[in-house]
Amino acid sequence: MRMKPWNVEICDVTLRDGEQTPGVSFTPEEKIDIATRLDAVGVEVIEAGFPIVSVHEKDMIRNISRLGLDAKICGLTRACREDVDAALDAEVDMIGLFIAPSDMHLKYKHKKPREVVVANALEQLDYAVDHGLIVRFGAEDASRTSNDVLVDIYTRAGEHKASYVTYADTTGCLTPLEVADIMKDIIPRTPVPVAIHAHNDLGCATANTIIAAELGAFQLHTTINGLGERAGNARLEEVLVSLALKGGITRYDLREIPALSEHVQEYTGIHMPITKPVVGANAFAHESGIHIAAILENPETYEFIPPELLGLERRFILGKHTGKRALIHILNTFGYHISDEQVIQVLEMIKERSEDKCIINQQILKEIICRVTGEDVINGNIIGENSGCPGRNVY
Repeated sequence: MRMKPWNVEICDVTLRDGEQTPGVSFTPEEKIDIATRLDAVGVEVIEAGFPIVSVHEKDMIRNISRLGLDAKICGLTRACREDVDAALDAEVDMIGLFIAPSDMHLKYKHKKPREVVVANALEQLDYAVDHGLIVRFGAEDASRTSNDVLVDIYTRAGEHKASYVTYADTTGCLTPLEVADIMKDIIPRTPVPVAIHAHNDLGCATANTIIAAELGAFQLHTTINGLGERAGNARLEEVLVSLALKGGITRYDLREIPALSEHVQEYTGIHMPITKPVVGANAFAHESGIHIAAILENPETYEFIPPELLGLERRFILGKHTGKRALIHILNTFGYHISDEQVIQVLEMIKERSEDKCIINQQILKEIICRVTGEDVINGNIIGENSGCPGRNVY
């Protein structure tokens, strides 16, 4: 029996934290496109930027606020009156107002006692609420702040009408089990919904976000392709697929994800590894003969994530691990009809050439078939003597 779906929403921070990726800057047109595509996915909150950064930044956020998207538009602010005023000028629906209550940040950044920092932040929280803003009250460097201190601050923020509070693992120092222990302690004692903002320095951001969601965290912060400072943030595409397959959340249109990821790769010049989950080139590609034979019977034998969920198709790759059945399937797909004996010969040549790191693309496959069959033409295509080894061995 499936468990009750998790109670969550997504706040994507690509346009703010993602743009803090070293070397990344989005044009106004790119920001509009990303925001529009995030809205099409069904993301509930889009953090469009940091309004106080510049007049240009504030104007761009205002332009996004005026798009009429279904998503709420959020701006990040420090606990400063001028930051809140800049967010109001940007016409956002909500702000993420933050302080850093850890001992380290109080000593080296705020350089003030915690009570002074908190009292000032609550004053700015009141001001923002009085001016009609939804406020998410954030604790930067929460992962190095005691739970009791955080709960006290979160409780006071709730009393001042904060709609959410944020737990930020700013340095990405937590593992999933640590996050689980923290969420089990903090969430029951916090009177308002908790947001989780995870960085990926240990490679745990997505896992930390998912375990927090399972234990009751409400707002999940993500970036497209895991953009962000240093090693980035929790990856939107991975979080959404995990929510669909583990959390019973089916309202997001995951078919929009591949194009969204590709556009952001183009805008940033940061391209995903081929083994990247969900959006990597090999995420739904198979070479092993044993795997492909089973997949042709039932894809669930070797696929937990169905590619159809993202509007994609699985692909079979020819190489040293290819089996006879996979080869026959690929040959049939391209309309090649040869005898069983010739199939075995073709397979042997594929394996031999793959051992030499030759990439078996369709042109190379045609060449091999011609050599086995003695034909110079396949499907009307003339095959030359030296096709080389260009391209990819993906079908």
